[in-house]
Amino acid sequence: MIIDGKEMAKGIYDHLKTKVNKPVLGIVVVGEDPVVASFVRIKKKYAAQLGITMIEERLSIAAETADVIASIQECVRNSNGVIVQLPLPSHINTEDVLSAIPSSHDVDGINPTTLAHTPVVLPPVAEAVSFILGTLNPTVIGVYTKAAVVGNGRLVGKPCAVMLKKRGIHVTTYSEGDALDDLVNADLVILGAGKPGLIKPHMIKEGCVLIDAGTSEDGGKMMGDADPSCAEKCSLFTPVPGGVGPIAVAMIFKNLYTLFEAQNT
Repeated sequence: MIIDGKEMAKGIYDHLKTKVNKPVLGIVVVGEDPVVASFVRIKKKYAAQLGITMIEERLSIAAETADVIASIQECVRNSNGVIVQLPLPSHINTEDVLSAIPSSHDVDGINPTTLAHTPVVLPPVAEAVSFILGTLNPTVIGVYTKAAVVGNGRLVGKPCAVMLKKRGIHVTTYSEGDALDDLVNADLVILGAGKPGLIKPHMIKEGCVLIDAGTSEDGGKMMGDADPSCAEKCSLFTPVPGGVGPIAVAMIFKNLYTLFEAQNT
C-alpha cells in the first residue's frame, strides 16, 4: 500500500474547518533563507484556508539568541501557539531558543525538556507517523515489535523513537555513519536521515512498513531517504513527496487546536 498523504491530510483539514472558535498562530523567523521562506508560505496558505490568524515575528540575520527568545515571549502573549522556524543561524543557541517555548504554546512539541516527559503535543512528523499507523492499521503497535529509526534529528528521529518506545515497541536508532546491517530485521522502518536514496530494497525486510520522512533536495527534485523501488518490497510505503509531508503540515494545525482547547478548558 502506497500512502496518499494529501488525501489523508484533507480529512484532517476538513475536521478542523468545522471548529467555530479559531486560534492564533505565532511564528518566529530569523533571516531570509529561501527554504525557510517556502515553509512559512505553506503554513500561511493552510492557515488562511482554515480561517486562522497567523502573526509573524521577523528578525534579521544579525539577531542574537536573546532577541529570538524575546520574540517567542511576544508571540506567547499574542497567540495560542508558537513555532520557531528552523534552522536558525549558527550563531544562535538553538537549544536555548527551543527551551524558551512553553509547553502550553509549543506547536512543534520541540522543547527538549518537555519532549522527554509528557508534552501536550508531539512534533508534527511523529504525530503524522502515529496517524498513518493508527489509521491504516490500528493493531500495528501490537504487531510490529521491532522498529528501526534512521536519523536522530529533533524533528523526525528523536520524537519518533520516543513515541514508539512509549508504545512498547523495541526501537533501534541509527545515527549518521552507523552501519545499517541490522535494518533488514526491522518490521517497521522510519527514515529521517535526509540522505537521498540511502535505503535500497536489499536493506529492508520483505513485507515491512516503511515510513519515509527524510526529505531533502537532489538536483532540484524532492527526494526521500528510500529508493522508490523499496515500495515493491513493503506492505506499506510512504512516497516522497506526497506521503508524510502533507500530513505533518496538517498536524501543525491539529496541534495548534489541541493547545488552544487546552488553554480554554
